[in-house]
Amino acid sequence: MTAVAKDVALVPVRASLGATMIYHGLQKLRGEGPKQTGEMFEGLGFKPGTTWAALTGLAEVFGGATAILGIGTRLGALAILGTQAVAVAKVHAPKGFSNVNGGFEFNLALMGIAAALLTAGPGRFSTHELVERSVARSWRGWALAPRRQSRALGLVKLLK
Repeated sequence: MTAVAKDVALVPVRASLGATMIYHGLQKLRGEGPKQTGEMFEGLGFKPGTTWAALTGLAEVFGGATAILGIGTRLGALAILGTQAVAVAKVHAPKGFSNVNGGFEFNLALMGIAAALLTAGPGRFSTHELVERSVARSWRGWALAPRRQSRALGLVKLLK
C-alpha cells in the first residue's frame, strides 16, 4: 500500500469515529441528557454527576471534532480512549463482550480506531497538514528562518 493510499484510508476512519463521538457526546450535553447521564454517573460513584456528564460529553465532542478536522487528532484520540476505557470498566465489562447485551464490543471498536489515530496521526489529508504547510511557507526567505521555522513547525507538530 502506498503512502497516499494510507493517507486516503485515514479519511473515512476519522470521519466515522468523529461523527460517532460527536453524536455520542452531544447526547450528554443537550435536552434531558445532562440530567439522565448525571444520574447514571452518580450511581457509578462519579459526583457531582452532572459535572462529570458535561465533562465527558465535552471530551467526546472534542475528540470527534479533532478526528473529523484532522487537527489535534492525537489529543482527541486520548480523550476518546479515556472516556471509553472508563465506560468499559464501569458499565460495559460486567455485561460481557456482546453489544446486544450492553457489553463492550462497540467501545472496543471505538478504542481501536482511536488508538490507530493516536499512532498514525491524521494523515496527509487533514487540517493539520494545511496548517503545517502554511507555517513552513510563511517562514521562507526570513534571515533567521531555519531556526525559527524549526521551532514554529515543532509547535504545529504538537497539534497533530
